[in-house]
Amino acid sequence: MSGHSKWSQIKRQKGVTDVKRGQAFTKLGREIAVAARTGGPNLEMNARLRLAVERARAANMPVDTIDRAIKRATGATAEGTLDEITYEGYGPGGAALLIEVLTDNRKRAVAEVRNAFTRAGGSLAEAGAVAWLFQQRGVLTIESPSQDPDEIGLMAIDAGAEDVRVDDDMVEIFTAPTDLEAVRSSLGEAHVEVTSAEVAMIPNTTLALDGHHTISTLRLMERLEDLDDVQKVYTNIEISEEAVAAYAEA
Repeated sequence: MSGHSKWSQIKRQKGVTDVKRGQAFTKLGREIAVAARTGGPNLEMNARLRLAVERARAANMPVDTIDRAIKRATGATAEGTLDEITYEGYGPGGAALLIEVLTDNRKRAVAEVRNAFTRAGGSLAEAGAVAWLFQQRGVLTIESPSQDPDEIGLMAIDAGAEDVRVDDDMVEIFTAPTDLEAVRSSLGEAHVEVTSAEVAMIPNTTLALDGHHTISTLRLMERLEDLDDVQKVYTNIEISEEAVAAYAEA
């Protein structure tokens, strides 16, 4: 399992409080609004919007809240414009981090992100400092597949996937961002139930840290994701099963 998926697993294991659920809805609403603004409100024609809406539905976000987010982008409601920004930084032990932000106040956003790094003993970096360590890829996950994982992998490769990883009860499929929808559609036609599909920043290589620095980096990632303006956080560190278990219990 990739570090990206392990971080998602950690967040699920720690559970979701009512406060964090409300915050998640706000972030999903922002992503929907920006996706609709940049690509139009038609889900069939706008892959980014379709993925955002699917994530919102998976999180049990109310339908009327989703509709309001789309209307926000079309001018049907009067709300401020959101800027998309990616911050880069170094965490404990030299971990590289990318932080995707949607904000209506750039000064507030950068101040909060910088403060999170400082508290963790890391530092905010200049643009381009760590971005080259990552590649934008389509990522599909299939949890507890009913079909043979190896067969799913072969189907995905035939449909245009670049890489497949099978780990315990999960299949991870990596594609070029532009091929994500085609691969997912092909799997759907074969009755493969895709758990999640997204475009994410995946590290080209991973960095092995000791247990202390791994846990410190995970704490920094959680602190960053708790910020209202932060949408997603990515890192290049290896996350062991021991680290997953230890952090879930922390």
